[in-house]
Amino acid sequence: MREPTARQRRLGDELRQLRLSAGQSTEYAARLLGLDRAKISNMEAGTRIISSERIRTLASNYDCADDAYVAALVAMAEQRDHGWWERHRGTLPPGLLDIAELEWHARRILTVQTVHVPGLLHTEDYARSIFDTVLPPLSRLEVELRVQHRLERQRVLDIQPALPYVGYVHEAALHMQFGGRKVMRDQLDRLSAASERDHITVRVIPFDIGIFPGAGHALLYAEGPVRQLDTVQVDTAHGAEFVHAEAQLAKYRAHLDWMDEHCLSPSKSRDVVHSIARQL
Repeated sequence: MREPTARQRRLGDELRQLRLSAGQSTEYAARLLGLDRAKISNMEAGTRIISSERIRTLASNYDCADDAYVAALVAMAEQRDHGWWERHRGTLPPGLLDIAELEWHARRILTVQTVHVPGLLHTEDYARSIFDTVLPPLSRLEVELRVQHRLERQRVLDIQPALPYVGYVHEAALHMQFGGRKVMRDQLDRLSAASERDHITVRVIPFDIGIFPGAGHALLYAEGPVRQLDTVQVDTAHGAEFVHAEAQLAKYRAHLDWMDEHCLSPSKSRDVVHSIARQL
């Protein structure tokens, strides 16, 4: 059996939380649906498909009155089409595919990067320079597969209706010459051009701001169709990690609120990018 995706695990976890909040057992859920306990456990682990009708039955009997939330869970269950990222399954780590799926289904994306330019705005050469420095070293094929995947992720910024995107990037990342001067100059030009698009906002965290929340950590905040289904993805030494507990989401929302208040405006950020590019 194939490991469930992060999105499938999330749906199962939401169903488990609904049951626990209602103070009900897996035996109760099994009786409701006419299934055995093992199948309920598999549904809540994301390893077994659950129909929209069964989600509505469970939500109703769990006394969940949040219609928008239930509708969002039903939509998650019904969206079983295989996205473009599935072409990479078996050749790339599953976590990379989960990131692409998370972005594709988001209602808004916010990212914070302190060392790199945000991934959805990478040029091909800039992305390649990053993957070329991974330890242990990747083979040439592995590097090129990751570069292709990174570029394909960017198509989410071209879908209609347009997906709002906010990228907070530290000024230090704009000075780090990954791939050399020309690669970095081209990358800054790409960043500047992207920031001119109506649905893309780039905000620079300036040097003189000093310390800031979450310094040294990158994050991706994907807003879901309802607030309860927001998700944060953070990079770790062992790969992508996805968090969605309310206490964790509240912490990252506070970080982003701080960024919104203290970062340079979009126009001033664009000026900084232009200035650094001219020096290369």
